[in-house]
Amino acid sequence: MARRDSIMQKPKDSRGAFLRMLAFLGPFRYFILLVAVLCVISNLLALWGPNLAGSAINEAAAGKGKVNFDRVWYYASRMLVCYLASSLLTISIHAIMLNVSKRAAQRMRQSVFDKLMRLPVGYFDQHQAGDIISRVSYDIDVISTCMSTDVVAILTSVVTVVGSVAMMFSISLPLSAVVLFSVPAAVIYTTKMRKITQPRFVQRSKNYGIMNGFVEEMLSGQKTIQAYAYENRVEDNFNTINTNAANAYYEADRYGVTIGPTMGMINNITLSLIALLGSVLYMGGHITLGSISSFVLYSRKFSGPINEIANVINELFSALAAAERVFALLDEEEELADKAGAKQLADVRGDVRLEHVAFGYDPDKTIIHDLSMQADAGRLIAIVGPTGAGKTTIINLLMRFYDVDSGSIAVDGTDIREATRRSVRGAYAMVLQDTWVFRGTIFDNIAYGRDGATMDEVVAAAKAAHIHPFIMRLPQGYQTVISEDGGNISKGQKQLLTIARAMLYDARMLILDEATSNVDTSTEREIQAAMRRLMRGKTCFVIAHRLSTIQHADLILVLNQGDVVEQGTHESLMRQKGFYYRLYTSQFD
Repeated sequence: MARRDSIMQKPKDSRGAFLRMLAFLGPFRYFILLVAVLCVISNLLALWGPNLAGSAINEAAAGKGKVNFDRVWYYASRMLVCYLASSLLTISIHAIMLNVSKRAAQRMRQSVFDKLMRLPVGYFDQHQAGDIISRVSYDIDVISTCMSTDVVAILTSVVTVVGSVAMMFSISLPLSAVVLFSVPAAVIYTTKMRKITQPRFVQRSKNYGIMNGFVEEMLSGQKTIQAYAYENRVEDNFNTINTNAANAYYEADRYGVTIGPTMGMINNITLSLIALLGSVLYMGGHITLGSISSFVLYSRKFSGPINEIANVINELFSALAAAERVFALLDEEEELADKAGAKQLADVRGDVRLEHVAFGYDPDKTIIHDLSMQADAGRLIAIVGPTGAGKTTIINLLMRFYDVDSGSIAVDGTDIREATRRSVRGAYAMVLQDTWVFRGTIFDNIAYGRDGATMDEVVAAAKAAHIHPFIMRLPQGYQTVISEDGGNISKGQKQLLTIARAMLYDARMLILDEATSNVDTSTEREIQAAMRRLMRGKTCFVIAHRLSTIQHADLILVLNQGDVVEQGTHESLMRQKGFYYRLYTSQFD
């Protein structure tokens, strides 16, 4: 499926991307300088070869009985030494640049990952994980390859071209004029091809990001896909995305692959003209046979880098497209810095107050309209309501993942916008419906976020979360390694691990977002009772769809379309027979 130029995504700032790529090589400038010096020496040795070859040919062409074989051997042996030394230096150059590119790519990946850690939650809400991974892996790999090979190719080509031109002029001005005739044609052609190919390389990187995002999403939902027998539809969707990616790859390369052969054709035409004019000059006695031979070799040395540069340009376009995607991520706005003089929330009691809070993820669409509530320290606050009522949004605002559009949220009387984000978030322990565990031991997963936690403390938390018996049945107990994303344990067990982690975390406030959705009813009651004991004196915010689990809450906030329509205890709300009453009874009807 061909793509028209009009729909190609144009590069935004190729020059800026190129300069920023070079900036990542800055710490290795002395290595680059060494490579430049070695390139000059290596190419001077290689450029001396054709001169020695011409001298050897002149000696051999002296005629029968006049050939001085010692002189021929003298020139030939030195030519061999020059080429051998040049090759060894070239190997050293590539080894140095390979190490430099590896370390530069490592710095770039670290910069990207550090940037990801500083980006607001909203960025991850709007971008596929697969596309982000593609930028960290595929795009940086493309840039690294460019650094390791193309930088050397450019340095080598520049030295070779300049040296070849100088040597050709020293041999014959008329022949040099013929060679230089090909330069404008090469420049015009490569400039035109750049405008055609680079937008296609940008589109290729974008399509690969889309494909990686789709694959990551489908792999994470494989069980659901199979449960709904949706494999054929997924395969069809992937086929479309894969076809688009393959077409983007083809579109990028089908023009790029013509650069080298076209430049070769230009150089071959130039070589034919050299042969024609050189024959005329030789017959007129204006040039020797050895000089013609040397000139032809120098013309090939001149055209070789031109062809190499043509191929490098093709790869450079791809690297620039990848660099734009990487630097676009690095240029994303980070979380707003804390205000000057922002407070550190310390010795938090847990008094939380929301006054006339309004908020929307989209400025044109308000989700929370006018929310006010008071959560006294040590109380259990349940937040209930239908889907889309704004329950999770409230949690995002409490944790300062987003700031309110108007109104205020205060902890112990301090507006959280006047406090540091780190201290606000550190005041909460959190258990989400979407459980997250990492590859590591069970001990490490439970102790996550609690530096210096002892085994006794971890075991106590696990017992309170009712997962200790399960852990002890494992071959290595608390030292058992969980696979990536907890693939070797059940969802309910992962949920219990995250609950144990929250219990161990020393925070004055607790957020539970459907935290017991993956455990059975009996275990859920035990966990609720354990949490009440362990979290006594701490403020707890619980989002629950199963209203039977929050009957003992100190305060229940009933949300509907971003507004608190009712609040009170379970008994008082049931007596009102209003919105909460209908929600509660509908779960049993």
